[in-house]
Amino acid sequence: MTPLTEPEIRAAFVNCTKGEAKRLHVPRDLGTRPWDDLDFLGWRDPQALDRAYLVAVPDGRPVALALRRPSPGPGRQRRTMCSVCLTNPVGGVSLMVARKAGKAGQQGNSVGIYLCDDLACSLYLRGRKDAGPGARLPESLTLEEKVERTLSHLTAFITRVTT
Repeated sequence: MTPLTEPEIRAAFVNCTKGEAKRLHVPRDLGTRPWDDLDFLGWRDPQALDRAYLVAVPDGRPVALALRRPSPGPGRQRRTMCSVCLTNPVGGVSLMVARKAGKAGQQGNSVGIYLCDDLACSLYLRGRKDAGPGARLPESLTLEEKVERTLSHLTAFITRVTT
């Protein structure tokens, strides 16, 4: 992934207002992120743990989404597989919900997807971050094929948010 700046990230949000995009938390360590190993940039808001954000470049231009993570109820802790990278990390997978872009989002419509709780899908795929024992099933696909599949799943989700 090509490194992005804070203004580029803020301008890329499609499912929140410009004011919301201006106020949301953007990581301060953008310069030290492992951009060559990222297929998308994802982060959790340290001030509001129910919020997360991701930025991808599906068609050559950045698209950013604001996500919400519902609070898990008591006794609902179980290991689930990430719908994007097909990892089952020890850190968990959460249902992340994105308000739809445009008029549909203003009417309260949203879509959800199960994502790695720390949004580190790219690092799990490449073995740069340990997902824990049994977190990834053995596959015969090459890394390039796994990355292509991951981007395909993420692009499909972004399309559902933006249409």
